[in-house]
Amino acid sequence: MQPRRRPGGRSGGPRGASPRAAARGSQRAGRAPSRPVARRAVSPGGAAMRTRAPQPRRFTSRAVVLSLVLLVLLLAYAYPVRVYLAQQAEIAALEESQAHQAAKVAEMQARAKKWDDPEYVISQARQRLHMVLPGEKPYVVVDPANNAEADPDDVPGAPKPPRPWYGKLWSSIEAADKQ
Repeated sequence: MQPRRRPGGRSGGPRGASPRAAARGSQRAGRAPSRPVARRAVSPGGAAMRTRAPQPRRFTSRAVVLSLVLLVLLLAYAYPVRVYLAQQAEIAALEESQAHQAAKVAEMQARAKKWDDPEYVISQARQRLHMVLPGEKPYVVVDPANNAEADPDDVPGAPKPPRPWYGKLWSSIEAADKQ
């Protein structure tokens, strides 16, 4: 027959028997106690003095080994994390560049689509090339203030007089000196 168990999970030995009582009984039998017993220092007058408990060491060997393992893991993961963060920054920059390029492509497609409209082509020909439709009279407005500043030699399309070779050489030396 098995011994009866109590709700606390302890076996029900003889009544009144507790683990503490069993430990006291083992001390009497000449065995060493499981935990140290604090001794009281006795003062010269016979009264008991308080003593301080011994302070535990700050760093046990387990704590040192654990901290070394954590330090090694930290150093081992530092470089891959840095590489990962650099790659994430590069990905973000490339995505931003891609969005910018997509916007630029959409804008260029819209500009190219304008050229399918005949009215836009006519307006650009008038504006850029000064072309007119048959039957229209073209007018060019000349500002007299701009003509006073313009040098007759700088008129586009007018032939320029040839310069002597030494003039060309000297102007190239001056241009090189300016840079």
